[in-house]
Amino acid sequence: MATRDIITEKLTKAFAPSSLNVLDESHQHVGHAGYREGGETHFRVYIVAEAFRGKSRLERHRMVNETLVAELKGGVHALAIHAAAPGEAGA
Repeated sequence: MATRDIITEKLTKAFAPSSLNVLDESHQHVGHAGYREGGETHFRVYIVAEAFRGKSRLERHRMVNETLVAELKGGVHALAIHAAAPGEAGA
């Protein structure tokens, strides 16, 4: 299974998001630290979920990072997170 699909599956299971978009941006990092042939090293996540309501940006990022700990210890070098609760700006 592709890393993008694993990330999508784990975040869906953990947060039941109303909106989720996982982008593999590895192609934009050729020659940079952490890049490897074949990609799947740099991702951007846009997630909207009720679980983030009342949480600070830091708390939200920690929640996502804890959910994806195996991927972050494995081949994922960078993960940009945009997490919001439904109805918030940027949601």
